[in-house]
Amino acid sequence: MSDKLVMSTGNKAVAAAVKMAQPTVVDAYPITPQTEVIEAIADYVESGDMTARCIPVESEHSAMTACIGAAITGVRVFTATSSHGLLYMHEMLHWAAGARLPIVMGQVNRTIAPGWNIWAEHSDSLSQRDTGWLQIYVSTVQEAYDATLMAFRIAEDNRVLLPVMINMDGFLLSHIMQPFEMTEPGDFIPPINLPHAIDVNDPHGYGAMSPANVHYQFRFDMEKSMRAAREVIAETEAEFAKRFGRSYAPVEEYLCDDADVVIVAMGTMGKEAEVAADLLRSEGIKAGVMRIRWLRPFPELNVAGKELVVIDRDYSFGFGGVIAGEIQARYPEAKMARIIAGLGGQEVTFEDMAEFVRSRKIGTEFWFGISEEEQ
Repeated sequence: MSDKLVMSTGNKAVAAAVKMAQPTVVDAYPITPQTEVIEAIADYVESGDMTARCIPVESEHSAMTACIGAAITGVRVFTATSSHGLLYMHEMLHWAAGARLPIVMGQVNRTIAPGWNIWAEHSDSLSQRDTGWLQIYVSTVQEAYDATLMAFRIAEDNRVLLPVMINMDGFLLSHIMQPFEMTEPGDFIPPINLPHAIDVNDPHGYGAMSPANVHYQFRFDMEKSMRAAREVIAETEAEFAKRFGRSYAPVEEYLCDDADVVIVAMGTMGKEAEVAADLLRSEGIKAGVMRIRWLRPFPELNVAGKELVVIDRDYSFGFGGVIAGEIQARYPEAKMARIIAGLGGQEVTFEDMAEFVRSRKIGTEFWFGISEEEQ
């Protein structure tokens, strides 16, 4: 299929990908900095470029509930939210995953109040990491578009049938303008076929009570599907690269083959870290970058023989940075310096990241911007 180069914000790129996927139902409630996604989709519906039923509801909780009701009938469904809106959905995120409904959601990362703040942070989506949703974190407008297209195919694969959350840094990516190739997906996204869809001609109950002797089996089935998602993601990304020429992996590695020290980060910070690695290389420091894209399912990391500088744009109070903690749990032998940076939109440049590497202290946690005496 031919590609068309256009300029767009991350938000509008996600909306353009949704238009290509042609969902039947879009339910959403506006919240900064996500609102532009749903506004663009509403414009597509109004102009006739999409035939979706675009439903404005009274809250994010209702938005996810309406998505569940639509998805149960076996149609393709999309929604979008951010920050407190995601938290308001929390109960229904569990319902969507537990009901094995392949809903796709654009999620624009934003700080949780108080204090009131609309800038980027990953605490909103990371607080939902145990709900059963697949989670991907993107770093460019192109990746936001491509990941959205792939999300529908991955979620709707009968080996998975779990919802997918596409996470994008608020303003740093949601509102920045970049060129990207708009792809006509053709049959890359096959028609949805939900095996347990409700059929009015063959009525069944849904959401009935599950007693203790079967409930754990439902949960294990979700885990099996999360494991199977690794293979489905690999297949989908390989097919996408074959058709459209843009390659992705669960973890994007940059200059890691011979690296002695590797910066680990997600989202736009992970992309910025590549510039830091180039700077460090010019100084004779063998630095690389691992940008984690798929957080759920958690990817395999090549950490053997390398020191890690893990930058968390989040915090689990009383525990530490979430990503550093997840890596340590999976790879207890990993040697890492833990950096907390970028909370609430705090500016973190590639020069700052390079300094994190130069001054790293393995086995410690350091809050960027807080004096060492206070820490």
